[in-house]
Amino acid sequence: MSNKAILCVDDEAMVLESIVEQLEKRLGEEYIYETAETAEEGFEVIEELVNDNVDVLIIVSDWLMPGMKGDEFLIKVHQKFPGIVNVMLTGQADEEAIKRAKNLANLHACIFKPWSEEELVETIKTGLRKL
Repeated sequence: MSNKAILCVDDEAMVLESIVEQLEKRLGEEYIYETAETAEEGFEVIEELVNDNVDVLIIVSDWLMPGMKGDEFLIKVHQKFPGIVNVMLTGQADEEAIKRAKNLANLHACIFKPWSEEELVETIKTGLRKL
């Protein structure tokens, strides 16, 4: 079993399924693909993975989610786990949110919905090269 994970956070289950399907198809079984439907659930998944000695390498997070917006989530994750590469995948983020995430969460990239599989996979690959 792999000890490297990619976490996808989005409040739409179909989006999560699509992201994971595309990443599995292109990146294979080298990674564990985890999902969460809220930022709170995302924190729980990160904690569980870390406790199981799994390295969370990349987080792909939506911006507009109930409870906590994606930029806030990525900033809090970055404060606690600065080595995780952060990607925002959104259809609705405003420029200020993207700027905040770049400055405070070391945002690697922002991909806009609807995304292309090629753009998603290439963004993940360039993020992995940063590690």
